[in-house]
Amino acid sequence: MSQNTILWADDEIDLLKPHIIFLRNKGYEVITVNNGADALDVVERVPVNLIILDENMPGLTGLQTLSRIKEKAPTVPVIMITKSEEENIMDQAVGSKIADYLIKPVNPNQILLSIKKNLHAQELVSTASSSGYRNDFGKITSSINESYTVDDWQETYRTLVRWELELADAAPDMHEMLELQKNEANVAIAKFVKKNYGTWVKNMADEAPLMSPRLFKNKIFPLLDAGEKVFFVLIDNFRFDQWRVIRPILSDYFTCDDEMYYSILPTATQYARNAIFSGLMPLDIQKLFPQLWVDEDSDEGKNLNESPLIATQFDRYRRKCRFSYNKINDNAAGERLLRDFASLEDNDLNVVVFNFIDMLSHARTESKMIRELAATNAAYRSLTESWFRHSSAFEFLRKVAESGYKVVLTTDHGTIKVTGPVKVVGEKNTNTNLRYKLGRNLSYNPRQVFEIQRPRDFGLPAPNVSTRYIFATGRDFFAYPNNYSYYVQYYTDTFQHGGVSMEEMLVPVITMIPKQ
Repeated sequence: MSQNTILWADDEIDLLKPHIIFLRNKGYEVITVNNGADALDVVERVPVNLIILDENMPGLTGLQTLSRIKEKAPTVPVIMITKSEEENIMDQAVGSKIADYLIKPVNPNQILLSIKKNLHAQELVSTASSSGYRNDFGKITSSINESYTVDDWQETYRTLVRWELELADAAPDMHEMLELQKNEANVAIAKFVKKNYGTWVKNMADEAPLMSPRLFKNKIFPLLDAGEKVFFVLIDNFRFDQWRVIRPILSDYFTCDDEMYYSILPTATQYARNAIFSGLMPLDIQKLFPQLWVDEDSDEGKNLNESPLIATQFDRYRRKCRFSYNKINDNAAGERLLRDFASLEDNDLNVVVFNFIDMLSHARTESKMIRELAATNAAYRSLTESWFRHSSAFEFLRKVAESGYKVVLTTDHGTIKVTGPVKVVGEKNTNTNLRYKLGRNLSYNPRQVFEIQRPRDFGLPAPNVSTRYIFATGRDFFAYPNNYSYYVQYYTDTFQHGGVSMEEMLVPVITMIPKQ
């Protein structure tokens, strides 16, 4: 039986011979019947790929036949054709999850278009996407080589993410080409960051791109000044491509932009998120509020002082703001947040941190089952989308939209799938992060890392005079010589953060305006 087998049920099937001949000439095998009972008999005996069903047939009506077809072959797409334009018939048909609804008279090309849309859409989209990417390949290469500014790099990364999503169902060779270009881009952006990062830190108020410490001042304060009640929602470890897959879910409730900002280094929670909430670089937090800064070698949690840090930022700018801070680590906490929503409406600003994606990335490293479920970037995005669609985060944002409040949705840093081990030797108290290290006596190949020998010049605390920081670039990760083979095998293809890459540094900051 052909993979293009169509069953057409219509009590006037003899009058449709020109349509049927047209489809057969296009390569389709068309089985015809003139009533619903015979259609059901064919469905039981023959594996058909699509069904065209007339609504107005004697005996079993089209809707009655449709109901029974859905019991016998629930995955087969059904195109319903009717003479009637009555809205209740359309509603019943659409409610029964038909694939398409056409009103007589129909011409052969209408039928063919509907068939292609329902039988070949994925194949056609994949072919068109592959062709489009091949045509765009040279332009992307030029864009990577000619990205000289922070805006250039945002546009280059935006283009790469767009093609990554469009090529989701393309042939493997397309994915390989795109991965090569992403790797090429990450090599180039590492050079760009090495050249410019120090200048950004020194001139953050002027020449630098929007970075973590300026997020509140640039995105939150203007909304508060305009008299808006604002919800600042931070999803930990949230990449731009992950934002792009949940954006359609939110589009019914919000008008959303697609902006990015640059996370500071290290692209890790202790540094990047504390910089957001304090409005300061890590070194300044340590100097001004030593009681709120936790050193790398401390056993204390590194992000337990976020609410006090927010308060220091408002105090420093002499702003009076009634705000709340909520951290959501599990579904129970999310449910409590939803129950207490009314109490949040009294505040000028509500800050909510959702930690699921960060926990997912850690679980993927430690759990073989989760690693299998998120084996690729596409699978990782799919898990993110599935979580969000069924999460308290989505319910919360929907409630915010219904209440008419604006949202700034963002993250502290992204994450990258690592593949290349780089040997590093350090003292016992060297931090364990795989994408950045700091210490006094680090031994490494300087050509393989982004090296900061004077941390204070880059806004970073230095526990000792000889402390230096190193950052992994591209898809590299740091591994110690001890048990080297074991740890390389364990961490290869895991998602990590802390270093220099588009995925970690170029992260979403989305102002969402509720639709009325």
